[in-house]
Amino acid sequence: MENSINSKKEFVSRGVRSMFLSTFFFAMANVCVKVVGHLPAMEVVFFRCLVGVAFCYYGLRRARADVRGSNRTLLFLRGFFGTTALFCFFLTVQNIPLASAMTIQYLSPIFTSVIAIFLLKESVRLRQWLFYAIAFAGVLLIDEFDSRISAFYLTLGIVSAFGSGMAYNLVRSLKEKEHPLTVVFHFQLVGMIAGGFFSLPGLFFGDRFGLFEWRTPAGSDWFYLLLIGIFSQLGQIFLTDALQREKAASVAIILYTGLIYGLSIGWLAFGEPQTAATLAGMLLVVGGVVMSIIDSRKKAAAEEVEATQA
Repeated sequence: MENSINSKKEFVSRGVRSMFLSTFFFAMANVCVKVVGHLPAMEVVFFRCLVGVAFCYYGLRRARADVRGSNRTLLFLRGFFGTTALFCFFLTVQNIPLASAMTIQYLSPIFTSVIAIFLLKESVRLRQWLFYAIAFAGVLLIDEFDSRISAFYLTLGIVSAFGSGMAYNLVRSLKEKEHPLTVVFHFQLVGMIAGGFFSLPGLFFGDRFGLFEWRTPAGSDWFYLLLIGIFSQLGQIFLTDALQREKAASVAIILYTGLIYGLSIGWLAFGEPQTAATLAGMLLVVGGVVMSIIDSRKKAAAEEVEATQA
């Protein structure tokens, strides 16, 4: 009886819970990014990461953790790929429908799994790929091959997904090497510097070279920019915790559930209707996620038994 209770408690591990929370907070941040779509994407990146740097620095000082970190090359690369993914994603969110932008971004778990094979030497079972296919089929149904997506923004979305896949694996490679907040701090720092470099000159000198675009936020813009920073910070903290506790392929597929948040809120806030195909796609996404969790937990339990018997 006791073993049964324990197994039920372990069905959704802390890493899985963290990934679900991360996905929810990122979805809330995406909605806010859509609201301030009239602001330049790199400017939004700057404010988003500025808030994150402040929160991370406070948290690191309170935890008496190392701010600088000891694996600076990996920390910089995590920041570089994360910032690239963030900028490209913000551009797609601002210029195409929210659900479509999120759909393209959810190619990232596939990149995560493929990159993990080479970077982290992790294996992905055939069944795991089947669950990815089921979830991705749901994404295709939801997207319905949106004709409003140009080749340019489709490419940006794919670049964003690849950057996210690289960033997730770099987070995993820093497991037990750096404090989770140190990893998040360096991502936010790189993003703040890059965002400031490409936006702040426009405030003082104008967009003379077509690179430095700035538009001063007004009224409620400041509130939404603050929310973007807060929601994103919470998302980053839970994401880092999830990737350092679980295999990348096991939790990355949970990112697909964020599309359900995006569709629901997009329908309520932006008047985006949901078709029968959309609802069917949601069921496929949820089904793929649940089956992946069940399979990964069974595999982990089997490996634990084998290790005990060895």
